[in-house]
Amino acid sequence: MSLGLDTVKYRNHEVVLRPAVDLRRTLLDASLDLIANEGLERLSMREVARRAGVSHQAPYHYFEDREAILAEIVAEGFASLRDDMLEAIEGLDDPHARLTAIGNAYVAFALSRPAHFKLMFRSELVRQERHGEAEACAQSAFDVLVSTINDVPARGRAHADPALVLAAWALAHGAATLLLEGKLDRHCGKGRRARVAAAEGILGVFEQLLRHRS
Repeated sequence: MSLGLDTVKYRNHEVVLRPAVDLRRTLLDASLDLIANEGLERLSMREVARRAGVSHQAPYHYFEDREAILAEIVAEGFASLRDDMLEAIEGLDDPHARLTAIGNAYVAFALSRPAHFKLMFRSELVRQERHGEAEACAQSAFDVLVSTINDVPARGRAHADPALVLAAWALAHGAATLLLEGKLDRHCGKGRRARVAAAEGILGVFEQLLRHRS
């Protein structure tokens, strides 16, 4: 009978066991730590195993290969981003304010989860068409943006303007990337609080332009 436990290492000839679900999480956390501190190029199944304190074969019990680990991180990232955006607009009725709120949530997500964010848009590393969960989570997050823009007043249109959807996404993503990489520090200051304030200012300008357009 399976107890849901996995062998993770030997110590004085005694088997040390850890719940399987915990080991899977441990492997993902080790991968995220590796990406955050040493970059994506350093991530390998053997290095993840070493950092997790397990045998080099242990990751293969949960993930087929390196891309499978990355795909799960991507799915996790998009699911969390979607939840953050939905939480940000809860209780907001004004459509322009809702759009700004999800933009701010997008930037805040990037700043708080840089390892996830840096990987989520690297299609050459994770081919989403091969990983259904990652693809579905990405689409679900994007749908939040589309549905929010659908509510923004626009002359003569009943649905979201595709150009406006892309403009809003490009602005939030560009701001997040520049802030995350420190490219705007000279202009807005260092530290999370300064970066968040800078993002709010950038997205606030976009909101005012949209209000004028409407």
